[in-house]
Amino acid sequence: MAPGGQTAAAQQSGTAVSNAGMPLSVTWLDSLRIDSSAVERRAATLVARRTVKKEWQVAWLLRAISCMDLTTLSGDDTEQRVLRLCAKARRPLSEEVRAALGLGDLRVQAAAVCVYHRFVAAARRALEGSGVRVAAVSSGFPAGLSPFAERLAEIRNSVAEGADEIDVVITRAHVLEGRWQALYEEVAAFKDACAGRHCKVILSTGELGTLRNVARTSLVAMMAGADFIKTSTGKESVNATLPVGLVMLRTLRDYCARTGEVVGFKPAGGIRSAKQALEWLLLIREELGTAWLSGERFRFGASGMLTDIERQLAYHGSGRYAAVHRQPLV
Repeated sequence: MAPGGQTAAAQQSGTAVSNAGMPLSVTWLDSLRIDSSAVERRAATLVARRTVKKEWQVAWLLRAISCMDLTTLSGDDTEQRVLRLCAKARRPLSEEVRAALGLGDLRVQAAAVCVYHRFVAAARRALEGSGVRVAAVSSGFPAGLSPFAERLAEIRNSVAEGADEIDVVITRAHVLEGRWQALYEEVAAFKDACAGRHCKVILSTGELGTLRNVARTSLVAMMAGADFIKTSTGKESVNATLPVGLVMLRTLRDYCARTGEVVGFKPAGGIRSAKQALEWLLLIREELGTAWLSGERFRFGASGMLTDIERQLAYHGSGRYAAVHRQPLV
């Protein structure tokens, strides 16, 4: 049995595994050091030296779709918009593109649909039997500044409505003021309120100040039981970047090596093109290995990216780029 109670087979299979967490280790936090120049250089050279072409690119883009959380988190969201997004998650590629690629009966669908709490029940009904999960943003998304009791109640309500996953936001001030115990207790309370559903902890990395803070926040969230660590809400001025992703992935890798616990990763915000999707998949493969190239361990928090992926797949199948309006998202 591997440390943390998980078998080696479970760690390699790509199946969903809940992170049991561990006691807060301030000594481990204090030992973290980040060479920002080296991180930026590694992130830049990685995507420059790796390319995916032709039929291999088709396979990678199909994998990207299977790792997507199709998301609508706008103030003007309606139930009809959510239902259209759910239909797209169930069948993200048009029949024309599927035929051109010769996919036959191959099942291609998104991993989850991510919505505000009030739309969880509607999404649950629309996705019933599909295998596509329902994710709810809770705990005072996106700022995380509402009263703590209300944040916990929102999580519990989303669970009661049928959400499979809960995307929670941390109190950024805990990080900026070095209150690691408070952050640990906050995330642990969120995890408990999730009642066995996957707890995806949004770090809002663009508001944490330094890459060292990103690493330490990632580690505290995992110690407290986060099943996924997620870069951003998508509402910050700076969202998912490859250097930030690299820091989070290496912290995740170290945590897994020390504890045996498997934690997922979700970049979100600003990822809009097929090229960016390939860059993130390459980063995951290089840093964590192929076991993480699965919707059980890796997610894109993106929706607009699907339009460009479908256009690229249409080109591979027919030799022509389809107009954007031919692949409406909602």
